[in-house]
Amino acid sequence: MLFLPFIGTVGFMSIEGYRMLDAIYMSIITLATVGFREVLPLSDSGKIFTILLVISGIGTYTYAISVITSQFLEGKINNIFRHYRTKSNVKRMKNHVIVVGYGRNGKQAVQELVDRNHPYIIIEMDHDLILNNSETGIIFMEGDATEDLTLLQAGIQNAIALITTLPNDADNLFVTLTARTLKKDLNIISRASNESSERKIRTAGANQVIIPEKVSGTHMATMVLQPDIVQFLEHLSIQGDSTTNLVEVMCDNLPDEYINKTINEIDIRKLSGANIIGFKTSSGELIVNPTANTVLLPNTKLFVLGNSEQISKMKTIFKL
Repeated sequence: MLFLPFIGTVGFMSIEGYRMLDAIYMSIITLATVGFREVLPLSDSGKIFTILLVISGIGTYTYAISVITSQFLEGKINNIFRHYRTKSNVKRMKNHVIVVGYGRNGKQAVQELVDRNHPYIIIEMDHDLILNNSETGIIFMEGDATEDLTLLQAGIQNAIALITTLPNDADNLFVTLTARTLKKDLNIISRASNESSERKIRTAGANQVIIPEKVSGTHMATMVLQPDIVQFLEHLSIQGDSTTNLVEVMCDNLPDEYINKTINEIDIRKLSGANIIGFKTSSGELIVNPTANTVLLPNTKLFVLGNSEQISKMKTIFKL
């Protein structure tokens, strides 16, 4: 549109032979629709050109305004609806996981939760990142997880765990401290970049602290020294679509008739084919390959191994 006055200039000069100043003046007052009189009477050719100039100018201007307005309004409306949907979803969530940060580690954590069909919400400060993932169905909440209000809006009181994966250790420490203050029994998993930060984050209240670089290095060394063990462990999965699955079962979730019974009495292997390979006591002690006389008490946990069909039968028997 900015070039139209100059196109008008060329047109007027070629049609009427006006001075350049007169031609520019006529173009400007015509496009601006100020209603000023013409400098000189126009010929039929000049009038036709002016009509075309005005139509094209108004059309271009209107189109530009409509595009800008629609983009602005659609963005605002989408943000309003997205915020409303997020708040509605959070109000209905129970035992969900709050993931802080959607970087590399955050994406891996969310993918695992999605595969397990477990409810979650992501707290992220990067507005552009949220917009770029707005069509993926991922549940975001824009905000600062170090603020009490943000965690409360994310439903921390009803959450079962919080995973903070921010790249800055100080941020993870503040998130951990804030979350622990708001909910004493929350399971908090945090990322750290070194052992010094790991100790500080644990002191702030994290249940577990993961150093990705340390885990990766250990894993790579094990692949060299004991490759078959790594391959075997990788064959085991906690995801339901794998041929072999390892799942944990809280004894508190079992029907009453199974509580205070021994592993031998429930005989889950005979009924479903799945194997109980681990047991966690109420005090937190882990027992590998528990004996048949192990009693299922409140606040204990079973670790069950089997293929997808066996795990499905086990859940049906336990009414999980």
